[in-house]
Amino acid sequence: MGRDVGDAHGPPLPASRPAPYRDRHRGAARNEAGVDATARPGARTTPTFGRPGGRSPRALLGRRRTLERMETRRLGRTGLEVSVIGMGTWQTFDVPDPGRVQPVTDAVLAGGVSFFDSSPMYGAAEQVLALSLGSRRTRVVVATKVWAGAAREGREQIRRALEWYGGVVDLYQVHNLTAWEIHLPYLEELQARGAVRAIGITHWSAAEFDRMAAIVEGGRVGTIQVPYNPAERQVERGLLPLAAARGLGVIVMRPLGQGGLVRSGPPARELAFLADFGLRTWAQALLNWGVSDPRVTVSIPATGQLPHATDNCAVGRARRFDAAARDRVAALARRR
Repeated sequence: MGRDVGDAHGPPLPASRPAPYRDRHRGAARNEAGVDATARPGARTTPTFGRPGGRSPRALLGRRRTLERMETRRLGRTGLEVSVIGMGTWQTFDVPDPGRVQPVTDAVLAGGVSFFDSSPMYGAAEQVLALSLGSRRTRVVVATKVWAGAAREGREQIRRALEWYGGVVDLYQVHNLTAWEIHLPYLEELQARGAVRAIGITHWSAAEFDRMAAIVEGGRVGTIQVPYNPAERQVERGLLPLAAARGLGVIVMRPLGQGGLVRSGPPARELAFLADFGLRTWAQALLNWGVSDPRVTVSIPATGQLPHATDNCAVGRARRFDAAARDRVAALARRR
């Protein structure tokens, strides 16, 4: 990894962005931070339970157990609208042939997924995702990351991503807070120029949540990405309430505990209650546990298997758990 931190200017942006993508967002009122000023912070297209003035998914569904379409939510004050179940690309999209993941991409798009997350840390995943989306990139929200200890390397990562994604990245995140002091000003510059629509930060370790909170307090980011599942709840202690208070979008990584929570699920008799919520499997229960917290915007499970992708999408149409059901899932998870 290079050591250069003194590059004052990044590489030139692509000369133009594809008209369909540019025109899709033309005319949005934006404030001095580049945020959609017409959007109410935290607004959701399908309100979740616990939000003042909102209708719960149970009320929206009536007697039915599932929605006809994937639930969508507003990604905090960024103004971006995203599916409640997104798609991660760690490991699963790091493949030499995009054709290997094309069926999964096709399936989740058909299932209503509109949020995709990647990173240069994931090998070939960024480019493979772009190739598998093709012209459908204009229909989705793409989030990626800068992951470099030096300005020059980071800006080269950004240049490539902008090229792959049609000149615009919807959400650019600083991966694991790596050299965030270097990268954040450049991302803000790109946001002002229209090449980045929103900026966020991520970290996998609860030991860094205080540092994330300090950055959130500074008001320069619109999203956080953190681990959150029944076995990893440290974010509830301070960072998650802070994000909610500041109107930030919250992206959940590791909703299945990196697979550890699903290797040995509860017996079927203990999952019978899931049918009341339109769910079948333990993995679906874990995903629904995360997005049933009204402070969460989107969960990003990663999979390369078509049946799992289809099951994940089904969670987006399910009823959200009430507090008792969430506690029940958490209790089952503690026994794994």
